[in-house]
Amino acid sequence: MTKTEILSLLRHSRGYVSGQEICGQLGVSRTAVWKGINSLKEEGYQIEAVQNRGYRLEEIPDVLTEAEIGSLVTGEWAGRNVEAHPRITYSTNLRARQLADAGAPHGTLVAADVQEGGKGRRGRAWAASPPGTSIAMSLILRPRFTPVKAPMLTLLAALAVRDGVEQVSGLRPAIKWPNDLALNRKKICGILTEMILEAEYIQYVVVGIGVNVNQTEFPEELREKATSLRMEAGRNFHRAELVARSLAAFEHYYGIFLKTEDLSELQEEYNRSLAGLGGPVRVLAPGGDWEGTSLGIHADGSLLVRRPSGQVEAVDAGEVSVRGLYGYV
Repeated sequence: MTKTEILSLLRHSRGYVSGQEICGQLGVSRTAVWKGINSLKEEGYQIEAVQNRGYRLEEIPDVLTEAEIGSLVTGEWAGRNVEAHPRITYSTNLRARQLADAGAPHGTLVAADVQEGGKGRRGRAWAASPPGTSIAMSLILRPRFTPVKAPMLTLLAALAVRDGVEQVSGLRPAIKWPNDLALNRKKICGILTEMILEAEYIQYVVVGIGVNVNQTEFPEELREKATSLRMEAGRNFHRAELVARSLAAFEHYYGIFLKTEDLSELQEEYNRSLAGLGGPVRVLAPGGDWEGTSLGIHADGSLLVRRPSGQVEAVDAGEVSVRGLYGYV
């Protein structure tokens, strides 16, 4: 943790921080401080060292490292324990499951700069992005509520990333129920929640989140469906800040959710960002597709859709998909 703590001290200082002050605040040796500073420099941080004045952080790289994310996290538990990878050959969800099986605590985050084996709902592949362009992260949760309530965590994550994106970029994505975020009717974020049960109880839940941040182009087959914050805003964004803001928002919404163990206190907030609310949607169901009008979410996270006959049905995300009548959103 020393490197993370040193970075946090430098980040929140308005000027130079002396080596003695770092030693005193962190309770570490001068050698430990020196090693931490050099390690940060190797990761791309520009740190000025001036004799008799100390250290000053001059430039921060756009990296997804344990130190960078850890120095920005503000909540009590979400992201307080971080494992970060420059490249992961499978998925952050799979790595999070391995850590959870080994006893990793509630709130542990796995992040990767490049994820090669990402998956979406129904086993769909999530295309790997070039280094430095996207966020792939998975959050381990150890809830005590019943398994039937776990799917609502996907909706909490959508709210959280929506907030993170708005705080960092000023852009406000629409939520495509239940697990995507979109800008200008194109996808910027996908969420995959996986639950591991023991008998009839939740052993743990992994919430996987992928965000398109600094891409400038996509493969031809995705160009009509995907976009990035960079493409929409015309500038790059600091990914670790988006991670930290989203984690703080998730912790906030999770606390509200635990009061009732449903979305009754968050329905209105969610529906304000729901893509297609009040408009026509197509429900892709095993028994046959049908069209109706989106009325927003129920307190249990299902989507309420009114059929042409006037009958209102609660659509379960585990059984069907919903699309806009004329496209993805």
